Amino acid sequence: MKNHKFRKNIIWGIIISILIIFSQENRAIPSFAHQTNLPCSSCHTIFPELNTFGRFFKLNGYTLIGVNTIEVNDTTDKKDDVDFNLLKIPPVSLMIQAAYTYKTKEQPATQNNNVSFPQQLSIFFGGEIAPHLGSFIQVSYDDQEAAFGIDNIDLRYANQTELGSENLLYGVTVNNNPTAQDLWNSTPAWGFPYASSSVTASPLASTLIEGGLAQSVAGMGAYALLNNFLYAEFSIYRSAQQGGAHPPDNTSFGIIKTLAPYWRLAFQKQFDDQYFEIGTFGMSTEMYPAGISGLTDRYNDFGFDINYEKSLGDNQLTAHTSFILEKRNFDATFNSNGSLSQSLNLNSFKIVGNYYLQQQFGFTLGYFSITGDGDAVLYAPTEFSGSSTGVPDSRGFITEIDYLPWLNTKFSVQYVAYNKFNGSGDNYDGAGRNASDNNSFYLLAWLAF
Repeated sequence: MKNHKFRKNIIWGIIISILIIFSQENRAIPSFAHQTNLPCSSCHTIFPELNTFGRFFKLNGYTLIGVNTIEVNDTTDKKDDVDFNLLKIPPVSLMIQAAYTYKTKEQPATQNNNVSFPQQLSIFFGGEIAPHLGSFIQVSYDDQEAAFGIDNIDLRYANQTELGSENLLYGVTVNNNPTAQDLWNSTPAWGFPYASSSVTASPLASTLIEGGLAQSVAGMGAYALLNNFLYAEFSIYRSAQQGGAHPPDNTSFGIIKTLAPYWRLAFQKQFDDQYFEIGTFGMSTEMYPAGISGLTDRYNDFGFDINYEKSLGDNQLTAHTSFILEKRNFDATFNSNGSLSQSLNLNSFKIVGNYYLQQQFGFTLGYFSITGDGDAVLYAPTEFSGSSTGVPDSRGFITEIDYLPWLNTKFSVQYVAYNKFNGSGDNYDGAGRNASDNNSFYLLAWLAF
């Protein structure tokens, strides 16, 4: 019993020390704030971007508690450990987004000046389930589908031990979106822009790891952080599609053949008021484009990322960048005349800089670039969404201004500007549409309670 209390005191001492050292404002979903008894500004710079304490909280399985709970102790042995720990307030919170979008030129046969109310409505179940076991579960209403569905899920078990003379934090994650379990805002699931219009044009090509498997897989993996410096994770994924045939059959699309491995390696270091991370991540996926037999397509994604944070008194400077190289082997697509080439590469580069004033105002500038091998069949010329050159290249800038009158409310103004879209700046689709015609102005109201 004494050793158990001693360990708890050490853990809380570490937490309090981190809060003192990194005392900048940030933000969590309200159920986490209820559980920890910390302000919503304790885990983020401006939500949903995590800071040092936010990463620590997630890494520990969302289980840190700062309020009184209903406890049941094990009386069958002498350890007197807590077997059941129930929050007195249900760990449930809500999020709603309402938006307005204006496009430089309306899409063919569509109306401009689009209002989305709501664009998204989410219910979160977040926090400790049992000692060392916690959850982040999101169920969302989508305006395109006009229905609720499963969004991001991350279930975690986490604990700590000693490896030699070094501290080792280790855990297990079960999730439904590769990189949703990641700690940094440079990987796809939590990368900038944190919210965007649901009705604007999107480039016709993107790497598979950038959302291509989101909510359609189930993954399990193990992770560890050694001495608060070296982070490593290895996970495996299997198709777990929502809707459609169960089990998958010949009517299914995008089914993983066996298992898809995912890996993550990162080095992080705190230097007084500065933080630095450099890492790599990737995934190898073999899948059937259609059905569950025959030839397959293989996607090998190799990613690299850098994160930088600097505290400037009450203000904060952050920067995130990533590069993803995807090697594609299209045996199935090529055999069905869906492409001219069997092997193609696709590259994705992003860099984002943020400046936050007193956790109330945010100014962000981002640049993105998609480049890859040309293929006149895979990237065919079609009005609005196609490519007249057969090349997937797109690039542009995203600027955003955020205002938080309260810690759980954010108003954003976002502008997306393309200087190349689907291979060209002018007449990219062969029907007279220019890249700049897809520029968009986006207003967002984002509330969490």
